[in-house]
Amino acid sequence: MRFRRTGLAALLLASLAAAAADAPIKGFPPVLPAADLVLRDASIATLDPLQPTAQALAVKDGKIAALGSDADIARYIGPNTKVFDLHGAFVAPGFIEGHGHLLDTGDSLTQLNAGTAPNWDAVVAMVKAAVAKAKPGEWIVGQGWQQSKWDKVPQPNIDGLPLPASLDAVSPNNPVLLAHTSGHAIYANAMALKLAGIGHDTPDPVGGSIVRDAQSNAIGALRDTAGDAVYAAYNRYLAGLPPQELAARKEQSLKLAMQNEVSKGITGFVDMGEDFQTIDWLKQEAAKGFPLRLYVNVGVLDVASLDKNLAKYRTIGFADDHFTVRGVGEDVSDGALGTHSAWFLQPYDDAPGVTGKNVTPMATLEQIARIAARDGFQVSIHAIGDRANRELLDMYQKIFSEDPAAHALRWRIEHAQHLAPSDIPRFAQLGVIASMQSIHACSDAPYVVPHLGEQRAKEGAYVWHTLIESGAMVLDGSDTPVEDTNPIAGFYCAVTRDNGRGQRFFPAQAKTRLEALRSYTFNNAYANFEDQHLGTLSPGKLADMVVISGNLLTVPDNQILRTRVLYTIVGGKLVYQRKDAEAWRSGQLFEPMPEFDHVN
Repeated sequence: MRFRRTGLAALLLASLAAAAADAPIKGFPPVLPAADLVLRDASIATLDPLQPTAQALAVKDGKIAALGSDADIARYIGPNTKVFDLHGAFVAPGFIEGHGHLLDTGDSLTQLNAGTAPNWDAVVAMVKAAVAKAKPGEWIVGQGWQQSKWDKVPQPNIDGLPLPASLDAVSPNNPVLLAHTSGHAIYANAMALKLAGIGHDTPDPVGGSIVRDAQSNAIGALRDTAGDAVYAAYNRYLAGLPPQELAARKEQSLKLAMQNEVSKGITGFVDMGEDFQTIDWLKQEAAKGFPLRLYVNVGVLDVASLDKNLAKYRTIGFADDHFTVRGVGEDVSDGALGTHSAWFLQPYDDAPGVTGKNVTPMATLEQIARIAARDGFQVSIHAIGDRANRELLDMYQKIFSEDPAAHALRWRIEHAQHLAPSDIPRFAQLGVIASMQSIHACSDAPYVVPHLGEQRAKEGAYVWHTLIESGAMVLDGSDTPVEDTNPIAGFYCAVTRDNGRGQRFFPAQAKTRLEALRSYTFNNAYANFEDQHLGTLSPGKLADMVVISGNLLTVPDNQILRTRVLYTIVGGKLVYQRKDAEAWRSGQLFEPMPEFDHVN
């Protein structure tokens, strides 16, 4: 007998079909798959223009299933759904660290933090305390010092840098390596210089300089490539350690770095350069499970090795979209502003005759870029000064004109801190991404005008607003461990340009709140070729998000730094929970965190 689709049977079929299409039938409740996770009573900024805000969202199988009101999303709650009542907490796409150094960040968490020292005497005291706990011959390593931030100038000094007597006195039998916060200079004691083979007659290497006293003796300060010999000596020391200890150190650095990132609301991390051996190791670790998504750039040790090996290292979406290798970086075209080694068209105002340095020859950078283009890789090259940025724009333009396919590879300039006005529109015209770090403007503000003068600083220093207005894609990040990886501090600098002393550094260049949030989320996803899967909270996209105690889009400026990350969620999984987050969820308020009261 043929089944007739009438009456109750027809209605039942229609109801089942509607349920399959996720569409309700009048008079019947919809049949929806229960979500794995629901966030409700929240203030959600989706960054999706089709649905900019929501009160609640549902996650199923690692992806956003739906957004809407609490009542809308209540339909997705089943007996096994994990439900977070957020009492108005702010939810945004997960932060993506647009420019960082992952293992260096982990290493820095085990080293002396010289950035907390108010002056050189305090740095020396740190070293003295470390020497007291160390064995003779053991290296004392630290990072983060910045002479322009010291509360007093060391006496005597050369260009604000101390002479070596006090450091040598507290560490006669232990080599000392202290990295400048920019990563473009180090300070080494006499023993470290000896192990590196640096003496009175050692010439400056290409792309670097040895700071000397009036008698031409090296004082211990080494700029850019001049520090390579000390790093080589330190690496020789490490190579002599037992293999088990080296492996444990490496694993600990990775673990600490990952924990540090997710605790700051970071769900994705762009690592700006690892050698092939380290990439092999990281891929093995990724197979075991990463709490965040890692986008790795190949660091260039030599052009021949890059030419031979690059193509076979291309990796996209490995380990459930947690490990990707498709970029080459961070090769450096120049140094840093703070060390007078950033490459400028005109001399520094406070160092007449000095225009900075081209650290890696432009011809070498062009070779690297052409190999990357051949193999379909993104290129990310460091440029601070206006001359360095112009040289890179010229080089990119030349390659794009000869190889149009390279134009689609989303090439970047890292930092893009100081630009000649005529070069600003070229980013948008060429489709070159400006990978900038807002936090640098707040940190560098006190010495930009003294170094460059008022006019150059106003027209070309950290010109985020002008670049965005021109149509350029502008990213954000921290350059960790150069700066603390905390995106909330970066967001604060982006929207206020407050240097931490109540002074606003050319505030006309500040970003809007939405621009700042997009720079840390969608824009970085776009730069990683992941904008179809990440960067907005949209149905079907991966459920990477951060829950923050205060609404970054609406809280007063002076409250931004008092917000804190409550939860970090990657692919629908909770990878970080602040210890007092449950108090927030239960409706209890707590006092602002003092460690976020200041930017620096």
